[in-house]
Amino acid sequence: MSEAKKTPFYEKHVALEGKIVDYSGWFLPVQYSRGLVEEVHDTRKRATIFDVSHMGEVSVEGKDAETFLQKILVNDISRLKDNAIMYSPVCYPDGGVVDDILIYRISGDNFFLVVNAANTDKDYAWFQENVFGDVKLQNLSPEYAQVALQGPNSEAILQQLTDTPLGEMKNYHFLPSVNVAGVDCIVSRTGYTGEDGFEVYCKNDGASKLWDAVWEAGQKYELNPAGLGSRDVLRLEASMPLYGHELSKELTPLQARLDRFVALDKEVEFNGQAALKKQKADGMDRMLYGLEMLERGVPREGYPVKSGGQEIGWVSSGSFSPTLDKFIAMAFLDPEFADQAEEVELMIRTRSYRAKITKLPFYRRKK
Repeated sequence: MSEAKKTPFYEKHVALEGKIVDYSGWFLPVQYSRGLVEEVHDTRKRATIFDVSHMGEVSVEGKDAETFLQKILVNDISRLKDNAIMYSPVCYPDGGVVDDILIYRISGDNFFLVVNAANTDKDYAWFQENVFGDVKLQNLSPEYAQVALQGPNSEAILQQLTDTPLGEMKNYHFLPSVNVAGVDCIVSRTGYTGEDGFEVYCKNDGASKLWDAVWEAGQKYELNPAGLGSRDVLRLEASMPLYGHELSKELTPLQARLDRFVALDKEVEFNGQAALKKQKADGMDRMLYGLEMLERGVPREGYPVKSGGQEIGWVSSGSFSPTLDKFIAMAFLDPEFADQAEEVELMIRTRSYRAKITKLPFYRRKK
């Protein structure tokens, strides 16, 4: 096993007394001294800064770039305009998920993909295996650093550092070249927390200057750092899927209730189309549901869920929600039983705990 890699912000985390862990082959802070709960509250009420430099970036260029992406994506990017971003799963022929990614359209023959850290090498190999025509692929991941500025004060903080009018940038839109404190950046209005915010990419040589500028500009807005632990809780509260939990080689986008991102009838035949059409027609033996604990028990990944003494599924993600002040979980359950039951039993070790089935997402920010 090779030693985990350090992001360009590693020394910043050490200086801020972040608790460093090995995550997907990267040394990253799981939390800071204020603790996970406060980091969640900080993000919801003010703003936090996350190091997400471990995420992968892939460039897709050429006159056949859009056709190639239509083939490997389940979403329909023919609807995507320049400077807009689309979310899409990438599927195997059997409907299982390679990864879920973001597609940034710079132009009709130039796209910038953001992929999950643990899947970067696998994704790039899959793209290469499926590439055809006039398409040039580049794995740009080693060249880029990325920070996520999340929370209601994010725009006010970042606006101090650029002349670009950020208030005009819509959600899931981006600009490919923005001067942020003298650093050339890609700036997108995206995030993985359920809050308003921005994700800012720059080349590694500008990373330290970018972090310092954002940190200094954020102090009058009570900006604090946040780690992987709070990021996971925030995305769970917003019911955003995490690869390996709500999506995997064995779990399809339809089972994860991502129907709105699956263009089953788009004209270009895509990987997994036939399998997903059949799954939708036949019905699913498991689908994603939300659970709220009615008794004080901590739901964890893999814990069995029962109804009437019969096992009907398992927890995919679970935690205490500081925002909602309750224990919550997402779980894959058999719809035949789950759609008839208001309550289920969550098995924690040898004891069952009552939980109620609830709609997703658990949390949605007020506009």
